[in-house]
Amino acid sequence: MRPMIDDLELPQVQEIGTYDHRMLAEHKPVGMQGSLLQNMGRRPTRLALWGIAADDKVLEFVEKLNEKFKTGEPITFIADIVADANIDRMIIDDLKWKELAGKPDRYGFLLSLKEYIEPVEPEDTSGLNLGILDDATGLMDGLVAGLDLGQFFVTGLEKFVEPLSDLLSRTQKAGGS
Repeated sequence: MRPMIDDLELPQVQEIGTYDHRMLAEHKPVGMQGSLLQNMGRRPTRLALWGIAADDKVLEFVEKLNEKFKTGEPITFIADIVADANIDRMIIDDLKWKELAGKPDRYGFLLSLKEYIEPVEPEDTSGLNLGILDDATGLMDGLVAGLDLGQFFVTGLEKFVEPLSDLLSRTQKAGGS
């Protein structure tokens, strides 16, 4: 079976490679030696493939594939290498073309595909307290007003600096006598 992108059959695919990465979080518990690893799932699978397109309809093929790349929409990708991976749709992440010398209408192509994972729908927010933003804004307004008073507090302490500066030495003398 030849690899296909949407309704386009990819001619003369020379190589397909997959790239998978796991996301692991390391936790170091306090008072324990070692660490714990938490499996956070995996990142979207990536594919890189390259091949050669050479026939009298190659320019039409190039234009169709370039159009699919420019739209950025998820498309189906069929190949033996991803059949067992349960990958339904992919996005063309990058596309490169190069005209090859030696024969007319012969192009090399390099495709980078990324697995498309359907975004999760947001949870129902009808039960949230919608007045929480107003409450937070009210608290911040009071805090800002309090910060203005802080300046007067600091400058009001200047009159106590001189009488209290030698308090420690007087207390030590009184305790030692």
